[in-house]
Amino acid sequence: MAEPIRICSAEDIPKGTAIRATVDDTDLAVVHAEDGNFYAVYDECSHAAVALSEGEVDGCTLECWLHGSRFDLRTGEPTGLPATEPVPVYPVEVRDGDIYVALTPSNGVTAP
Repeated sequence: MAEPIRICSAEDIPKGTAIRATVDDTDLAVVHAEDGNFYAVYDECSHAAVALSEGEVDGCTLECWLHGSRFDLRTGEPTGLPATEPVPVYPVEVRDGDIYVALTPSNGVTAP
């Protein structure tokens, strides 16, 4: 498993928002979900090639702003059409107030 990489301070992502981060040519949407946890998913909707980080956070889901596809941040599975394919989910750790992400997907889905 790849060593987790520091993304930013946890304070940089207010609850209910997402940011875009690029690590080793992998675009991530790092989300501070409404459950208080941080999640990281591949920053591209599996239905249309648009940035999920620009979408809306609702509970533990992230909604694509273009067509309204929703993805469970814990599993990457789509919870709303038109998307039918999951997005990669990456392990997140919070250490000393900083967010770290490992680039090995935890759900077995690989980035395109």
